[in-house]
Amino acid sequence: MPVEIHTQPSLLLRIRRPADAEAWRQFVDLYAPLVYGFLRKQGLQDADAADVAQDVLRTVSQQIGQLEYDRSRGSFRGWLFTIVNSRLMDFRRRGQRERALVAHAVADVAQHEHEETASSAEWDLDYQRQLFHAAAERVRGDFGPSAWRAFWQAAVEGRPAKEIAADLGMSPAAVYLAKARVMNRIREELETLTGESA
Repeated sequence: MPVEIHTQPSLLLRIRRPADAEAWRQFVDLYAPLVYGFLRKQGLQDADAADVAQDVLRTVSQQIGQLEYDRSRGSFRGWLFTIVNSRLMDFRRRGQRERALVAHAVADVAQHEHEETASSAEWDLDYQRQLFHAAAERVRGDFGPSAWRAFWQAAVEGRPAKEIAADLGMSPAAVYLAKARVMNRIREELETLTGESA
């Protein structure tokens, strides 16, 4: 059968005096292991249990002056448990907030990276389009209207060569030839514009 611990009223009176180091040493020796052990049983890791136990002892030192010890109105053990439970709840709420903040920060970083990647890909695509259109405009005058329309409809609009040939009164082979000639000329112009081979 476990032995019930009763705190001596004299110790409670003595720890009200911050200068009584011996009383505090006795109090800490008696209660710190109890508080720490209880917190570990509640699932806290070693360092967390030690931190919360320190918070409990700090709260006791701040509030002991307000405690009116009367065993008939309640035990010191009950008062101490209220403090332990309160500090434990504070720790858990703080942990939930921190986990939520970390999760939010991770989500923000992932979203930013996704947006940055999407923005970068969009930028690259816009850059390539702009260069293509600039090069195309520069070489357009080198080709007749039918050859240019055959190229544009085949390469840019993606229409089938047979349809283009029928619309423009050309053979499908002439459409393929026009597309190839204009594309080669645009590649040359892109090399001139960028200094890189396209």
